[in-house]
Amino acid sequence: MEAVFFDMDGLLVDSEKVWLEIEIEVMARLGGEWTLDHQAHLVGGSMERTVAYMLAVSGSSVAPEDLREWMTDGMVTRLADGVALMPGASELLDAVREEGIPGALVTSSLREIADAVLKAVGRDRFDAIVTADDVTRTKPDPEPYLTAAELLGVDPVRCVVLEDSPNGVAAATAAGCAVVAVPSLLPIDPAPGRLVVPSLTDVTIPTLRALIRA
Repeated sequence: MEAVFFDMDGLLVDSEKVWLEIEIEVMARLGGEWTLDHQAHLVGGSMERTVAYMLAVSGSSVAPEDLREWMTDGMVTRLADGVALMPGASELLDAVREEGIPGALVTSSLREIADAVLKAVGRDRFDAIVTADDVTRTKPDPEPYLTAAELLGVDPVRCVVLEDSPNGVAAATAAGCAVVAVPSLLPIDPAPGRLVVPSLTDVTIPTLRALIRA
């Protein structure tokens, strides 16, 4: 195993509920309503996809760049108060560091939002960070994970990705990585090269290495 790549929202940090709060507030500002089903439709996606979908649902004529600013400002402001790590996240991040295994954060969120989250998680826990601002195509495209592998100088086939969304799993699989899925809002089925677990508390370094050996 040459590296471990971590998704952010819903995997390392309990931020999906923060996204939901901001989406509800922004949709009300657009004159529409927002539900859990709407949020599930967007999990693991990019800000551009979120903006386009919210405008379609609301029928609003607000400029996409304005809506993007509302979403970003809302998230950064809310995250300034801190965000909780998911169960087992801190322990797994520490274990990866203690083993001397390179690690990267790979998220579809904008860098400004990732920076806000990293104040809670710890920037020094990662050897590389890839955000939506660092790629031309976000998940489910493999570019984010291929970019992380390039930054660390590792072979994607010898890397393990931890994800919580189908979009993220699709991106990791297309990049050639092994995957540990911890489903959040949407179900994810087991598959060759993919382990599905209920929580990061079920993941250890031997668990990750076994996926590479397989």
